Amino acid sequence: MEFRLIDRIRERTAQGREDVRLGIGDDAALVAPPAGQELAIAVDTMVEGVHFPHGTDPADLGWKSLAVNLSDLAAMGASPAWALLALTLPRKPVEQVQQFIDGFAEGFAQLAQPHRLALIGGDTTSGALTISVAVHGFVPPGQALTRAGARAGDVVLVTGTLGDAAAGLRLLQAGARVAEGDGRAAYLIERLHRPIPRLQAGLALRGRATACIDVSDGLLADLGHICEASALGAEIDASLLPRSSMLLGAFDEVVTRDFALSGGDDYELCFTVPPAQVAEVQGDLARLGCGATRIGRMVEGAGVRVRDEHGQWLETIHRGWDHFA
Repeated sequence: MEFRLIDRIRERTAQGREDVRLGIGDDAALVAPPAGQELAIAVDTMVEGVHFPHGTDPADLGWKSLAVNLSDLAAMGASPAWALLALTLPRKPVEQVQQFIDGFAEGFAQLAQPHRLALIGGDTTSGALTISVAVHGFVPPGQALTRAGARAGDVVLVTGTLGDAAAGLRLLQAGARVAEGDGRAAYLIERLHRPIPRLQAGLALRGRATACIDVSDGLLADLGHICEASALGAEIDASLLPRSSMLLGAFDEVVTRDFALSGGDDYELCFTVPPAQVAEVQGDLARLGCGATRIGRMVEGAGVRVRDEHGQWLETIHRGWDHFA
């Protein structure tokens, strides 16, 4: 059964790359990293009921399990190359397992193929539904983006919009159906299930961003990681937080602000650049289609502080996802 599952995944995710010398089918893959490139490696695990709701469509799981890892490469300014996949699947009738694998592989392949990402190996076992993906990418020596390196006075920016995924999860928990309503629920739930990794933005930020991270656990939590790594603080203006019209049309101002600050699962990039480069970077990212919004600045100190719409410091804020809460 295990080998049939691997075969079904391989059939749907085949990707020809000259640097893959031996892929799925042996005890290990053989790859040949290009000369003069550093290798960026990231791994993420998603558990049913913790990282995604029970009953999530398999194709959406295939897409998202890869997207969250590609987002990590984007945050490092790396271009994707290879992936490994480990699936833990509940014991169910063979037909149900095959249907899950077919859907999962389809969603995975839909995101992998445009980026020429090759699935080069993996493993399957039985247990609670758990998905682990490891990705490998390339970055020129000395050009990787990191969380350290921000300087006092640097401007804090984010790509895209924030809070949509958290809103989509809230709607699902409230029993919303995608096919109903005016399209807001469909849009927000799609943002939860199928985030877009900002790989081109990450490449464009090489040599320009002083620090970068992807927004997976919530803006406050993730910007806090930049603060800690750079030994600085950050001040954010809540009125500047980029929020989609769909989000603003579905929830009130305070709720959308909280989603944008702490919701997580957006997989946008949060990064810092010197003030003199802000306009140029914003123009380049606008041409890439994701844009970049100025939301605050780096300051001496520690931690992230947020001003509300009236210029007052917010005292009590949920800081985002805790993996061990």
